Amino acid sequence: MKVSLFVTCLTDTFYPRVGEAVVRVLEHLGCEVDFPEQQTCCGQPMYNTGCHKDAADLARGLIDAFENSDIVVTPSGSCCAMVRDYYNELLADDPVYAERSKAFVAKTYEFAEFLLNVLKVDLSRYKCTWGGGQNGDQTVKTTYHYSCHLRGLGMTDETVRLLGMIKGVDYVPLEKIDQCCGFGGTFAVKYPEISGTMVRDKVDCIQRSGARVLVCNDGGCALNITGSLHREGVPMTTKHIAEIIAEGLGLMPIEQRSNDR
Repeated sequence: MKVSLFVTCLTDTFYPRVGEAVVRVLEHLGCEVDFPEQQTCCGQPMYNTGCHKDAADLARGLIDAFENSDIVVTPSGSCCAMVRDYYNELLADDPVYAERSKAFVAKTYEFAEFLLNVLKVDLSRYKCTWGGGQNGDQTVKTTYHYSCHLRGLGMTDETVRLLGMIKGVDYVPLEKIDQCCGFGGTFAVKYPEISGTMVRDKVDCIQRSGARVLVCNDGGCALNITGSLHREGVPMTTKHIAEIIAEGLGLMPIEQRSNDR
C-alpha cells in the first residue's frame, strides 16, 4: 500500500522524531511511504483568525502537493480535522478545486485511525513491547490526552486500544479526559489567561493519574501541556503514540524526553 506523509508544521518544527516514527512504523507494517516536498501548512491558523481566503489558498496548495497520492496519513489530529471539516466548505464554489478537495478529504487519515481502521493492525502479533516490559514484567504507568480535534474526527478509543496491545504499558485513564487543554490553535494567543487556567487544570489531572508517561497525538496540545508541566515543575515524559510503537517494535531507541530538563 502506498502512503504519503503529511508531516504538518508543528511536527516538522518541534517534533521531527514523531514524523520519523510514523514513517518507520508504516514501513514496518508493509506500506511504501513517500513525502511530497512541496507540502505546506494546512491553513488552520489562517482559518481560525478569519483569513479564509488565505486558508483556501493554502488548501489548494496542499491538494496540489498530494494530487498523486493514494492515501495521506498525518500524525496530527488537528490538521487532519482542518482538512476533513473545512476544506470542502472553503472550496465549495471553486470550479477547479471543489471536486479535488472532496477526493483529498476522503483519502486523508490520522495516524492511529489509519492503523486501526484501514490496516486493521494488531500490535500484539508483532510482539510490541515498550518501557519496563522490555526488561521483564515491569510496566510503565501511562496516560493519554484525548484532544478536541480527535473527537471532532469521530475518533473514540483508537489510541487507547493501540496502547492496550503493547506489552509494558499500564494505561491509566485521565480524569476529565474530554476536557480541552486550552491550546485551541490561536485561542491560547487570544485568551492567554483562560488558556493558562485550562492547561493548569489538565496538568492537575495528569498529576493525579500517577502516570510517568503522557501520550499526546497533537503537537499543539503537546507544546501547551509540556510547557505547563515544566512551569509547575512536574517531571513527565511526553510521547506521540507513533514513538511508543516505533520504540516498542525496536525501530527506534527509547528516548526519555522529559520536560524537567
